[in-house]
Amino acid sequence: MMRRGILHPELAALLAACGHLDEICVADAGLPIPPEMPRVDLAYAPGRAPFIDVVEVILGEMVFERALVAEEAATRSPEMLARLRGILGAVACESASHEEFKNRVTRARLVVRTGEFTPYANVLLRCGVPF
Repeated sequence: MMRRGILHPELAALLAACGHLDEICVADAGLPIPPEMPRVDLAYAPGRAPFIDVVEVILGEMVFERALVAEEAATRSPEMLARLRGILGAVACESASHEEFKNRVTRARLVVRTGEFTPYANVLLRCGVPF
């Protein structure tokens, strides 16, 4: 049994398969996910698994060079956005309209759905390299 890291076998495998420039989305419970997209559904109750917790764990496992959030998060969920920016650290964070964000999600390598009920608690993370 693993001692640390991501214990969810499907999530661990899908993340390990990502390469430079692949994008993954960590989404709230309400983000529309196209049926053909690979998804790992971690939602088990309203608010659980929490968005920020899931992002923190994924950030601890992988290298990312960029993040994208919906512009609307700044006015609709400023606390969540501030926490997200805080845990992103040196990862550059850009914003786009929610419609553009949803369009970009369709090109992501996978979507990790959380049980988060905070509006616009979604982020697209672009994989980087550790060198």
